[in-house]
Amino acid sequence: MIGGRQPLRGRKLGDQRVRVERPHTPYFRYTGPGSLVAKAKASEPRTPVGRAWAQVRRALIGTPLATEAEISERLSKKKALAIFSSDAISSSAYATEEILSVLVLAGVSALFWSLWVAAAIVIMLAIVSTSYRQVGYAHPKGGGSYAVGRANLGVLAGLIAAAAVSVDYVMTVAVSTSSAVEQIVSAVPGLFDERVLIGVAAILIILVGNLRGLRESGNIFAVPTYAFVAASLLMIGLGIFHLTVLGEGQPARVAPPSSGVFEPLTIILLLKAFAGGSVALTGTEAIADGVQAFHPPEARNAAQTLTAMAILLGVLFIGVTFVADGYGILPIRDPTYVSVPSQVATAVFGGDSPLYYFFQAATALTLFLAANTSFNAFPRLAAILAQDGFMPRQFAFRGDRLAFTVGIVLLGGLSAAVVALFGGDTHALIPLYSIGVFVSFTIAQAGMVHHWWIERGAGWHWRIFINTVGAVLTGVVTVVVLFAKAPESLLVAVVIPILVGLMYLVHREYASQSRELEVRPGAIIGPPRRRERVVIPVPGLTRAVVQAVKFGRSISDNVQCVYVTEDTEQGEALRERFERQLPGVTFVIVESPFRSLVGPFLAYLDVTGVKDPEAITLVVLPEYVPRHIWDRILYNQVTNQLKRALLGRPNTVISTVPYRREG
Repeated sequence: MIGGRQPLRGRKLGDQRVRVERPHTPYFRYTGPGSLVAKAKASEPRTPVGRAWAQVRRALIGTPLATEAEISERLSKKKALAIFSSDAISSSAYATEEILSVLVLAGVSALFWSLWVAAAIVIMLAIVSTSYRQVGYAHPKGGGSYAVGRANLGVLAGLIAAAAVSVDYVMTVAVSTSSAVEQIVSAVPGLFDERVLIGVAAILIILVGNLRGLRESGNIFAVPTYAFVAASLLMIGLGIFHLTVLGEGQPARVAPPSSGVFEPLTIILLLKAFAGGSVALTGTEAIADGVQAFHPPEARNAAQTLTAMAILLGVLFIGVTFVADGYGILPIRDPTYVSVPSQVATAVFGGDSPLYYFFQAATALTLFLAANTSFNAFPRLAAILAQDGFMPRQFAFRGDRLAFTVGIVLLGGLSAAVVALFGGDTHALIPLYSIGVFVSFTIAQAGMVHHWWIERGAGWHWRIFINTVGAVLTGVVTVVVLFAKAPESLLVAVVIPILVGLMYLVHREYASQSRELEVRPGAIIGPPRRRERVVIPVPGLTRAVVQAVKFGRSISDNVQCVYVTEDTEQGEALRERFERQLPGVTFVIVESPFRSLVGPFLAYLDVTGVKDPEAITLVVLPEYVPRHIWDRILYNQVTNQLKRALLGRPNTVISTVPYRREG
């Protein structure tokens, strides 16, 4: 029990009571002998600057949540569909345009093949989504292709998948944001010059929204996603009605490609169109990475959400491509960019219709929020990698709102840099986009082939067939995309091995540290048997030095104060004062003709340590703590130099004794 009992006597005989004092009550909850649970007050900052920063954080991201609130922060299927599927669903806004941009190189007649290319991509979507349903059941703790690859194909395969999909998550944020800005520019051309600023600002807003926690970000982002789905389905439905029932539509305008050179329609060109449209599949992996974000039963809810996402994406993608083909719509980039979805909405709703502006607004918002898929999936993948020792441990820590703060901030910073570097041009970013995701698709499905071959559970024959077909298909697409989008795609092919190498370096460092710090389970740790000496570098006789000396005396009788100076007379005067006011403390003067402080002090430790090499040297550093943060640059500079110089020195322990004047 923490606290104390104070017996109190009354004025009358036998009038007695006991007052129990529990000073820990505001800060801790007592749960048993030697066990406490910290309350919110224990984590509150105690400095003015800390309290001010805490207020700013509460205003931006909300009040801190306790760990036990994690289950209430999980997502229902409706919210999860908006959060984890916004990337995949919104890709229908630019996937069709990527197909048309390639096919138009062979002339207007080649646009006939756009529907067939889209249909082939939807078939691949069905195979990949079915495979990832199985991944969710096989690895319900999340991790997606990384977990599957590592468990079934080895650590290297898992890290390649993790690096590839991490690159894709960064590119997802950049491409989705840039595409959203292009939708805005299509409706308001005057904002063209501000597209990078708008994109970076949008990423910052989404970053802050995700720092507020998973459930709250779901509340914020669900409405625009469902508004986009409703507006797109309405546009597709009316477009099909106009084309098939009313007989509207028109042949494509004859427009040469931007290069001014036509290419013959060949298998290579069709494969390039397929590679361009395959960006529609990006984001499919996100649900498998974030299985633990769902309400229980996690795996089943994730699988059902994944199926709903695949169906919606397939319908929207085929529908937009069909209507665009029926109205003869071509990509327009010069002299003013107008996106294909914007042209489709103009043809169906009319350019001045409120429905057109509603569709454009919903599309732009959803494309902005498509980045939210990565903001939920990447930090969870990074946390799993950190738990396995392949990323810094900070990525596994949850912030005030139970979000993986470090991963969210890193993703936001990298994607904003990519948007700025490429000028917010979606067409320039697309070649870098789908390489990573198809590498991870291939590894995940190949890993599931091995999984079913070893496990051989119910229905393993048809499951292994689906995964085998999917692995071969996505493997071929990976090669096609890599060469079709060269040389830009080769940049990703270089970045992925670099990331894998960095992960191995982090893991090797943690493994080395673990071996160094390991305590054998059978070891019994006894009391210290080594002698200790305390050495205190002193700048003079101050209250901070007195406090450091008292601390040193509480540890050892062998306390030495060392004064490094170029003025021996000043040193002797200080020695006389020490001997008078601090009797029993050894005072050593180290004369430094070259005016160096740190070097002579270290040399003194080395020389005196030779006399007793087995002794532990405790260097006690007196440190003055200024009242104001802006005063800190004026104090403790030598102390900080000594800390850096002593760090890692054999048989040496560093202790800082801070002194702060009260009142």
